[in-house]
Amino acid sequence: MPPAAPLPAVRMPQGRRPWWARLLGSIMAPWVQLTIEPEQPAEHAPEIGGRPVCYVLEDYGLSNALILERACREAGLPSPLQPLPGDPLGRKRAYVALSRRNASALTPLQPLNTAPTSKTHSGSLARLLEAHRRQPSLDVQLVPVSIFVGRAPDKSSGWFSVLFSENWTLVGRFRRLLAIALNGRDTLVRFSPPVSLRSIVDEGLPSERTVRKLSRVLRTHFRRIRAAVIGPDLSTRRLLVDQVLASPSVKESIADQARRDNSKLADAWRKAHAFAYEIAADYSHPVVRSASFLLAPVWNRIYRGVLVHHLDTLKQAAPGHEVVYVPCHRSHMDYLLLSYLLYSRGIVPPHIVAGINLNLPVVGTLLRKGGAFFIRRSIRGSALYSAVLGEYVAQLVAGGYSIEYFVEGGRSRTGRLLPPKGGMVAMTLRAFLRQPTRPVLFQPIYIGYEKLMEGNSYLDELTGKPKEKESIWQLVTGIPKVLRSNYGQVVVNFGEPIRLNDVLAEHAPDWNGRPLGDEEKPAWLSDTVDALAERIQVNVNRAADVNPINLLALALLSTPKHAMGEADLLAQIALSKKLLAELPYSDRVTVTPHSPQEIVAHGEEIGTLTRIAHPLGDVIGVSGDNAVLLSYFRNNVLHLFTAASWIACCFQNNRRMSLNGVLRLGRNVYPFLQAELFLPWSEEEFAERLSRTVEVFIREGLLEKVTEEEGGILARNAGQTDEVFRLRAIGHSLQQAFERYYIAISVLVKNGPGTLGAGELESLCQLAAQRLSLLYAPAAPEFFDKTLFRGFIQKLREMRLVWLDENSKLAFDSRLDAWAKDAKVILGRELRHTIEKISPESNKPAPAAG
Repeated sequence: MPPAAPLPAVRMPQGRRPWWARLLGSIMAPWVQLTIEPEQPAEHAPEIGGRPVCYVLEDYGLSNALILERACREAGLPSPLQPLPGDPLGRKRAYVALSRRNASALTPLQPLNTAPTSKTHSGSLARLLEAHRRQPSLDVQLVPVSIFVGRAPDKSSGWFSVLFSENWTLVGRFRRLLAIALNGRDTLVRFSPPVSLRSIVDEGLPSERTVRKLSRVLRTHFRRIRAAVIGPDLSTRRLLVDQVLASPSVKESIADQARRDNSKLADAWRKAHAFAYEIAADYSHPVVRSASFLLAPVWNRIYRGVLVHHLDTLKQAAPGHEVVYVPCHRSHMDYLLLSYLLYSRGIVPPHIVAGINLNLPVVGTLLRKGGAFFIRRSIRGSALYSAVLGEYVAQLVAGGYSIEYFVEGGRSRTGRLLPPKGGMVAMTLRAFLRQPTRPVLFQPIYIGYEKLMEGNSYLDELTGKPKEKESIWQLVTGIPKVLRSNYGQVVVNFGEPIRLNDVLAEHAPDWNGRPLGDEEKPAWLSDTVDALAERIQVNVNRAADVNPINLLALALLSTPKHAMGEADLLAQIALSKKLLAELPYSDRVTVTPHSPQEIVAHGEEIGTLTRIAHPLGDVIGVSGDNAVLLSYFRNNVLHLFTAASWIACCFQNNRRMSLNGVLRLGRNVYPFLQAELFLPWSEEEFAERLSRTVEVFIREGLLEKVTEEEGGILARNAGQTDEVFRLRAIGHSLQQAFERYYIAISVLVKNGPGTLGAGELESLCQLAAQRLSLLYAPAAPEFFDKTLFRGFIQKLREMRLVWLDENSKLAFDSRLDAWAKDAKVILGRELRHTIEKISPESNKPAPAAG
């Protein structure tokens, strides 16, 4: 709503208050405490020359009039209970309202195709505008004022108070009285810039049209203010379902379903209705508040603190945007934790996409009341379900509801970010393109744990056991164990937001901003979804947190027995922290401030480390299953050490290498590392980072520059010095990636071009990796993960190092041999020989290795 003039900057005479206002105001005073925005409304702009002021409220009500009068007195503004000059309103008042507090007339459940039962605009506004037509000298300044008693989702004094906190429902006098008694001390009065009624009348529109226009503008303004203060209307599940079923796309799908099933249209409609209710959230402030009461002591009991970083930057960027939260997914605690944090910091919790497997008895109802909406794992083969789900998401986006989903699709069992699945991203993009009015902001979020509740179940799944189906009994029986455990600290980092308009400008420059119909599928749509999903994962990784367990895992898992002397462990942790400090990954990465000694003590405290006393110095280590679980936390931050690990790998089996050689090989291998670890740099930027890392290694004594030829020859120490030990530890985490790459190349070459399909190659690579892990030191569980082989093969195809022939088999040429030759620089001769020997041929068992 465009402002015509600012509020007056001088204190205005108040006049004598009516006796009833003095009496009722004194009775209400102990129960009401005001927060006025802006703090000094009369000082935020120059005065308006003594022109009369009329306030406009969203709805009538005695309590609103008393609160407005008190706010004006405290702010030094003209009294709303004194008549305007000439009393054009005929009410001896200087305020109007758009509607009366009549819940039955404005119920959100009113059918969309029925006429409203109340007036569509205020009669007082009509009289005020007519007075301006009769008196050309009159220029009343209309000041919109929004009043909120007990704002949600701000913290209230108790659960019962939330029942009567401010929401979108117009309530009666008794409920309003209870709201003031319970929540009056948390009352917000927001003054908006004045609007000149003279300028509106001077537009020359017919009287009736002028009133309708002004009323519509004011209603829109009040809705925007209400959405900003308490969030969008979250109490309209039935209305939202009705809107979904009434949309043209769903109606068409219902008709198609009836034709396919050879059934009645009503039967197909009931099926769509069941889908919509199965999906839709049913957000409830009382339930959310109750959950916050329950969760607060749980967090304090099982966690040693929850740290949040960069949330303020989101608060600055979010106004005016549809916010889509896209966190990494590592635990069922993710969505509970994030919703709780947002709620406790005064942000409306988002609607959360949850798998239908979580729609358990009781639990599913509570999650739905907390904002979860449930979707099936696969929607292929059900056009009607897909249409209902797509329309539901579109209604959320168009309605300004914040949304949360995990682009990985499921929880990571290895600690790495999973390849993104673009289904929900595509739905969000299509929803925006259909109605591109409210800009969309994607908010990547990194959640870092020191210990996982699902650790044991992940361990079982990684060793080949099938995933257990969630059950209410499993949840209930697991609660006592959870409450007795110490899960360390949790860090939630908000990454750099991604504006959808910026992504579209880059990947869809031909789009002119016009709405796209559901049937339109521009060529750039798929590429835009892929690029956006990839950028989300990159920005999640750029907001990583490095906790003590991450640093312990990086160090201890680099040794065959997962143990180190205490002095060596402290030195390795110090080196990792120095690399993070001198080569920052991004300005949103956070690192534990604890010293190496404090980190080791913390690991012992939460039961991650074991200490073995010895006369020559204590040995610190992890054993058995703990070592496998620790690989999860190493993988959380593996991407932060990519450049350092690559350089260290180059010197595992080479004492000397030229700097140019290190950089050339780094550029060649970078596309595969980038795809696997969601790295943010170009090849040239990665080479520059390698050069800077080399400088740090030289300063730390890990490498030395022995000549200046070809950019310099680099060398490591000979023998088993401390420097060699530290260099090997840095490179170990990335070494297995090159072993996987070489396995894939070896299997391809051994079988020849035109022999294997992509799926066959994945399976053979997995077999070879499993066998290699049995023959050598046990590898991390992800070493033989099919997903990682699939990503490597896909990247080979993107780079045209391999391609599909006419029989859908993988073909390649001599360029693959050149790539394999480079791999030989990194891997030792014995390891290469073993990989080549155990690489299986198609339809033949893997040979035994001697």
